[in-house]
Amino acid sequence: MLKTVLAPRFAVPLVLAVLVVGLSFALPSNFYLRVAALVWISALAVIGLNLLMGYAGQVSLGHAGFFGIGAYAVAVLPAQFSLHPLLAALAGALAAGLLAYVVGRPILRLKGHYLAVATLGFGMLIAMTISNEAWLTGGPDGMPVERLTLLGWRVRGADTWYWITGGLLVIGAWIAGNLVASPTGRALRALHDSEVAARVAGIDVARAKLTVFVISAVYAAVAGAALALVNGFVTPDKANFMHSIELVTMVVLGGMGSILGSVAGAAILVVLPQVLTSFHDYEHMVLGLIMMVIMIVLRSGIVPGLASLLTGRRK
Repeated sequence: MLKTVLAPRFAVPLVLAVLVVGLSFALPSNFYLRVAALVWISALAVIGLNLLMGYAGQVSLGHAGFFGIGAYAVAVLPAQFSLHPLLAALAGALAAGLLAYVVGRPILRLKGHYLAVATLGFGMLIAMTISNEAWLTGGPDGMPVERLTLLGWRVRGADTWYWITGGLLVIGAWIAGNLVASPTGRALRALHDSEVAARVAGIDVARAKLTVFVISAVYAAVAGAALALVNGFVTPDKANFMHSIELVTMVVLGGMGSILGSVAGAAILVVLPQVLTSFHDYEHMVLGLIMMVIMIVLRSGIVPGLASLLTGRRK
């Protein structure tokens, strides 16, 4: 029983659940609860991207496009078609998964820089569509999002969204952990090491790539929908290139191939800008310096790097 609980697919969600519950008592105000909710949302998107990059070894520079699809689904569908926000979020996740399936079949045949450029182009196309179709999306100015209502109860308040987004993160981590522990996860790790060796071992490389690409797109869309509902407003900047780079940076900073690393990377890039606002004009310079130091000292990322240091000291 203890061995089962300590297995990574159960231990990681358990750690995150304890973290979410513990922080709810430690954070002093709604402002901090809101920042924590933003961390949980970003971490959810980063977990999906980490499955693609850290486990399957595939680079995506356009993942913010899927994030934007989920965000605008909960804004456009209730406004234009009177769809309930939860159904709109589900529709956005399905649309992102379907689009990832259609687009992924040709572009995942590419490798390395070619794949990165192809996904970059896809993300830019989504961002441009959202910005230019002002009649539907509000254009560069964005558009309001209908507040979520459940059985007559209007979901509002930083504390409420803290628990909802924290729950989504724990569920997302549990799903990702089970995926990694499954035969599909082992196929992804083999694919990361060598596509040729994986193919020789009988793994359907194309199918494995496409599967994880679709899953990562759904993660991003769900996170985008959650952010739109929390903010009550959505703008095209969440679908642009810089947001894609931010998500990739969170993966690398926290640790590729680490679910807890995804949360750590998201926390660094969401919390640090809030902390460094006192530096005013030097905020971005200090943030960049901190990130450089982290990557120099912990080359494999925060969580794997710290784990290696602790293991080395014990030995």
